[in-house]
Amino acid sequence: MNTSEELKQIVKDKYAKIATQETAINASSCCGATPSSGEVYNIMTDDYSQVEGYNPDADLALGCGLPTAFANIQKGDVVIDLGSGAGNDCFIARHETGAEGKVIGIDFTEPMIDKARINADKLGFNNVEFRYGDIENMPVADNTADVMVSNCVLNLVPNKERVISEIYRVLKPGGHFSISDIVLIGDLPAELQNDAEMYAGCVSGAIQKEEYLGYIKGLGFDNMVIQKEKTIDIPDDILSKYLDAEGLAQFKSGTTGIFSITVYAEKPGSKTSKPKMKLSELQDSCAPGSGCC
Repeated sequence: MNTSEELKQIVKDKYAKIATQETAINASSCCGATPSSGEVYNIMTDDYSQVEGYNPDADLALGCGLPTAFANIQKGDVVIDLGSGAGNDCFIARHETGAEGKVIGIDFTEPMIDKARINADKLGFNNVEFRYGDIENMPVADNTADVMVSNCVLNLVPNKERVISEIYRVLKPGGHFSISDIVLIGDLPAELQNDAEMYAGCVSGAIQKEEYLGYIKGLGFDNMVIQKEKTIDIPDDILSKYLDAEGLAQFKSGTTGIFSITVYAEKPGSKTSKPKMKLSELQDSCAPGSGCC
């Protein structure tokens, strides 16, 4: 497999191209990076169209969940979106935090930052900011965010433990995150695991579910809850670009599972500005009509 820096460059190059692709291409492929499917339209994405604050110009169909719907964002919060793309989740978060709050999007693909800033200007949002940076080393001070969200991005980062430690650093004591991402159960075939398109497509960069959750627990977060989990089925017409007939049959009949999970967890500490949700509420905190239920 490529080095960490080579993987980052692959993602940068691919997502610079994806920034100018049609949304339909992204939705019918794996995060816009693989060939499109003629069998399935929305392979990973959830429907945002009914979510308040949604702006279609900012939706590139690159997510695998609806983390903002579960994130318990309150008026006046400081919210940070990791891998903010064209700004989709930032603008929805801004609807929740209001004009009195602040939303910061971080992305390391310059065309995405440019696109997001244009979208923010069109909407007239002066409290939504987009920063160029690597989420392994976030350009944000300690104890800044009330809430952090991310949608199908950590799987693209070589050092996931480092990102989770950065999330801990940047959250205020008592702050929390809600993050949607791709995880695995079982091993991918080597042809998928070592393919650059599948890495940029949010699949081969994913790690085992238990390893992913273990990093969150091990770095000190409390009250971790899986808020939503869904199976990702990659269509045969995409898989056949990487696997021969025998390999495809083995993969489809095997024990490997590809899942999108949305995980909530809290940084320990006291925060009096808003009430904590009960654990029972965290798994059912999706607003009716938001499309996440």
